Amino acid sequence: MTYRMLSLSWTFLVIVAGAAVGNADWPRFLGADGNGVSNETGLLDQLSAETVKVRWRVPGGVGMSAVAVSENFAITMWNTQSEQVLVALNTDNGKTVWTTPIARDYKNSQGDGPRATPTIASDRVYAFSGDGTLAAVELKSGKIVWKIDALNEADAEPAEYGMSSSPLVTKKHVIVHVGANRGAVAAFDKNDGSLAWMAGSGAAGYSSPTLLSVAGEEQIVSLVGSGVIGLDPENGEQRWSYDFATPYDCNTASPIAIDGKVFISAGENHGCVCLNIQKNDDQYEVAETWSSVDTKSVMRNEWQTSVVVGDFLYGFDNVGSAGPTTHLSCIKASTGEVVWRKTRFGKGNLVLADGKLWITLMTGELVLVKTDPKEFQELGRIRLFGKTRQSLSIAAGRGYIRDDADVLCLELRK
Repeated sequence: MTYRMLSLSWTFLVIVAGAAVGNADWPRFLGADGNGVSNETGLLDQLSAETVKVRWRVPGGVGMSAVAVSENFAITMWNTQSEQVLVALNTDNGKTVWTTPIARDYKNSQGDGPRATPTIASDRVYAFSGDGTLAAVELKSGKIVWKIDALNEADAEPAEYGMSSSPLVTKKHVIVHVGANRGAVAAFDKNDGSLAWMAGSGAAGYSSPTLLSVAGEEQIVSLVGSGVIGLDPENGEQRWSYDFATPYDCNTASPIAIDGKVFISAGENHGCVCLNIQKNDDQYEVAETWSSVDTKSVMRNEWQTSVVVGDFLYGFDNVGSAGPTTHLSCIKASTGEVVWRKTRFGKGNLVLADGKLWITLMTGELVLVKTDPKEFQELGRIRLFGKTRQSLSIAAGRGYIRDDADVLCLELRK
């Protein structure tokens, strides 16, 4: 092989590798798998004013939606003076690609603006407004494909603190929590928005539906106001349930998988439980692998979903009824045993990437913590944004975060 052929081959490999990196997406709430975990590597090992570069910062609006990222689109939602809008930004420069009004502006005593994060699936974006409007728009243009009043379709009333369910998109359906007597969970046809099925009953809660492997099957697992349920993705048939009622229906964190089991957690001093679901013939049996509830619980996720690293679970343990005292904790996932706890760490959110926790605090700081079960290791922090509840979205070596004023894109590669 000649030098020129070697050179061309190497160039081709570099281009392919670059394309592979560029295709890393964060297309929905808590990433591609809905568990707050990114497969990105080669990211920063230290945070400081010298290591973190703000690629762009652009004006945004009030809201609690995180940023979904796919291809060169960064998409989120916020309030204008009169509307809830879905906005697509260019990932390279932050320029607005399109803006699509979805519903009238949403106001709530617990914070104004839309709550749910949009979901990007194929050539569409699916959005759920704070007052229950569900919409599908074209990814490249923002043109509305269909829009419905999901609560009216389900004969449901709005949740007290707003509709917060980020849409789950399956092969045929868009699934959200609506909270109705005839169905807490509702599936709508992806093509036209028509109601396909409803399941469960009672309050919607504030969590989002997830797709998990349970008892050897793919299931929709939904933590609604009264507890957690497992559903057939095709028809919504309920396969199992577990009661987990929390004051004010504040089941907000998403269910996550731990070695084939299901972990759920809630604040308001409620606690957490790890469930083992087994299928015997056509019957599903639900058993507690371990539980830790009430005021002495080891993990009380108020609105933050924990992440799993091997046999360890990292998350925010909130003390009291939505109080300000929050610990960052590491517990053994198989037993619930506390490994370490950084007391009064601060209230925020976290995701996992490259062996590190990328933490966004409500104080406006980005904090980096190593996932080490032996001890708490902080790898730096920097103040970059205003008060926010959103988690960092990580895609193609960049991080996206927003507050009630701006949207930021950060360079995260070494």
